[in-house]
Amino acid sequence: MRSEYIESLVDLIEPRDNVFLNMIPEEAQAALRSGDPQRVAAIRGQFAMVEKQDRKVRLARSIGRPMRYFLAKQEAGPMLIVAERMDEIRNELDRHGYGNQFHPSYTRMVPAHYVVEIELVGCPDPNPNYQRFFAPRREALPADLDAIGAAYVEALAAACDAWLDRIESREPIGVLFSGGIDSGAVFLVLHHLLLRRGESPARLKAFTLAVADGQDARQSAEFLQQLGMSMFWERVAAPSTAIDYRRAVATIEDYKPLDVQSAAMALALCEGIRKRYPDWRWLVDGDGGDENLKDYPIEDNPELTIRSVLNNTMLYQEGWGVSAIKHSLTYSGGQSRGHVRSYAPARQLGFRGFSPFALPEVIEVAEGIPFIELTQWSHEKLYALKGEVVRRGIRQLTGHELPVFPKRRFQHGALPADCFDSLFPADEADYRSAFLELH
Repeated sequence: MRSEYIESLVDLIEPRDNVFLNMIPEEAQAALRSGDPQRVAAIRGQFAMVEKQDRKVRLARSIGRPMRYFLAKQEAGPMLIVAERMDEIRNELDRHGYGNQFHPSYTRMVPAHYVVEIELVGCPDPNPNYQRFFAPRREALPADLDAIGAAYVEALAAACDAWLDRIESREPIGVLFSGGIDSGAVFLVLHHLLLRRGESPARLKAFTLAVADGQDARQSAEFLQQLGMSMFWERVAAPSTAIDYRRAVATIEDYKPLDVQSAAMALALCEGIRKRYPDWRWLVDGDGGDENLKDYPIEDNPELTIRSVLNNTMLYQEGWGVSAIKHSLTYSGGQSRGHVRSYAPARQLGFRGFSPFALPEVIEVAEGIPFIELTQWSHEKLYALKGEVVRRGIRQLTGHELPVFPKRRFQHGALPADCFDSLFPADEADYRSAFLELH
């Protein structure tokens, strides 16, 4: 006689880490439970959610929170484990006696901006069903830099304002600050909002990592000095021994060199803040600003051309997409994969992070920019566009003139150039090896 078929779900996602800006958690969960992508699209914020109805499990996330799943085999039926991290899945499998089923490549990353439906029906396991819930309209804005800047920065400010509503009015707020366009814009918007709300801007602090004589420290000091805001700055010095790419690989559970390098710097900065302020909770960063304004050197990636960058919706946020041959199941694409470089270091050090540029409502404005009309396929015009858009938007919202410096990646600005090669391998194979050694 056949035993009853039983399927199970182990949900390890911590609901308190979700940031809902326009509804309560129960309303967001109900939207996902409905299976209606339009209802999920109405959720504003930074989230990762799971809902189960009979044998159907629905998963959805924004860029700001990672989420993975693993389907384990049991005699009675499948067991789906959902978590932020690979090691959380492995530990849960060990707890149930199924550790021999684990391999990191068998875990699946939920792609941002999709409702992922999984049927727990046993062997063979059907592929998940993907329904896009976020599809911004491209080129929806006029080719007017002042109008674009105003719309973009107003969307950033609206997200930050709604976030401020959800934290205690006296809680200190730290901005991971390099003096670049994105962290500078986040800082100035938060400063403006605190004043507008009648709250003390003294709760705001700009934290800059300085390893030896890195350029970001000088740039950050100059940025705030130009604005008469030097009192908000705090230089967080760290020795070069605090930069450990292997530890960064373990933290983000990934091996992409640029993301590992950035995560190594984020770990050092978060550790420095934690040592000084044991009770600090809230950190805000500018991650996502480069993706939104397509401000990466195309020449550094042989797979890209300016036509692929400008013709593909959210290429930097999502990669090639879930229907493309290049789509990986173990990792989703673009910032959907890479945002863990910011999220995981802060989480590991006990901070609650917020990345307003990575929210769908801010991305939507960015995708509405008529990039082709404004750049005419020129690399130089594309790279100059971000500074113009954000500078004009900040001026209109806050009255401040945003200092704009040449672009540098976090890992290149936080430490001297002559230190970089001694801390990070040049070959991606070394990062892969460090990742494989974890398992």
